Amino acid sequence: MKKIFLPLALVAVTILGLDSCKKNDSPAIPGNNDQASARMMQAFFEKHAPKTETFSFDATAGGTITLKSGTKITFPANAFVKPDGSPVAGPVTVSAKDILKASDMILANKPTVTASGEMLESFGEIIVNASRNDTALRLNPAVVQRPPTVMVPVGTATGAKREAPMWEGDTTVSYTNNGYNHENQPTSVTVQYSLSKGIDWSQIPGWGAVNGGTTTFPLDALGQWRNCDALYNDPNPKTTVLGYFGDRFNGQTGPGGQTPSMLFFKKAGTNTLINYSVMILNPAPGKEGFLSYQNSMPIGTSGTFLAMSAKDGKFYAELKDVTFGAPAAGKDFISYSFSLTEVSETQLLNLINQVNTK
Repeated sequence: MKKIFLPLALVAVTILGLDSCKKNDSPAIPGNNDQASARMMQAFFEKHAPKTETFSFDATAGGTITLKSGTKITFPANAFVKPDGSPVAGPVTVSAKDILKASDMILANKPTVTASGEMLESFGEIIVNASRNDTALRLNPAVVQRPPTVMVPVGTATGAKREAPMWEGDTTVSYTNNGYNHENQPTSVTVQYSLSKGIDWSQIPGWGAVNGGTTTFPLDALGQWRNCDALYNDPNPKTTVLGYFGDRFNGQTGPGGQTPSMLFFKKAGTNTLINYSVMILNPAPGKEGFLSYQNSMPIGTSGTFLAMSAKDGKFYAELKDVTFGAPAAGKDFISYSFSLTEVSETQLLNLINQVNTK
C-alpha cells in the first residue's frame, strides 16, 4: 500500500487511469452516489468532535493552562520565538486540544495504531499551538533543557509507575489500486475513491512518566499531534479481521474526506482504539465493509466493534462484543457480519460514549 502524509487535512485522493464505464458496469465500491449521507456524517463529526480551547498569558513570565478535561500544560518563561527566531515578549494566545478517551478518539478519528498496524495503549493525545498577533509561534530552542510539560489525567489503574514512549503523527490518507476482497484474497480495482485513516503514529525520542492516574510528558513542538503511548505487545499469533456491513455500507466519500461508513474496535480494558479503514475491494453482495492490516490482530483479543454508517439520509450503527478466534481451516482471516439498525443522532452519540466503558 502506498501512502502520502498530508499535514492536518483530510483530502480525497483519486486513482489515476480510470476506464470509462458502460451503463451496465457494476461499481466495485457500492453506494458511490450517496454523497448527501456522507455530508450528513461529516456534519455529525464536526458537531460532536472534541473542541480546541484557547488561553492567554504573558510569554515573558510563562504560565500554566488547564483544559476542561483537567489536562495541565506548563510553559516556562520565554518559551516562544517568532518564525525568524526572535524572542516573544508580552501576551500570547495558546490553543490546545486533548484526546483522552475512546469516544473522543472516535469523534476526532485519532485511533491508537502505528503505521505498521500495531496496537498502542494511549496515555494522552494532544496538539498545542501558540500565536501573537495572528503570527504562529515556535518553541524557543533555548528552553529545551526545561521544555513545556503536559500532565493529563490518564494513567494506570493500579498507580504503578511506568514509562511510555512519545509518538508523533499527522492526519493521513492512503490510496491503492490493489487490495483484498471479502474472502481476503488479493484483488484490484480502478475506481475513484478516498481512504481516511485518521492518523498514523510514529515513535520519536522522548518518554512520558505514567504514575497514579496521571501522565506527564514534555511538549517538544507546536502544531503537531503528540501521543504518550505504550506498544501493546501480544505474543499470540496474528490474523486478519474483516467486517461486513451488508446493505448498510456506503462507499462514497464526502467533502473533506469524510467516510460515511466506519468501523472501530476498542480493545477490552485498555485505552486502545483501532480504525478499520482499509476498504474491501470487489466484494460479493452483502460483503461490503472493511478489514484490518494483514496479520495484525492477535488471536484471543477481546473487545468491542462499533460499526456505523450513514446511508439514504439515515444513521445506522451496531455495537458487537467479540473475541478474535483462529481462522477456519484453509482460511487466513476471520470475519464478522454486522446487522446495523437505524439510530437517531442522539442514539449514535450514546453508542459512541458507551465504548468508553468497554
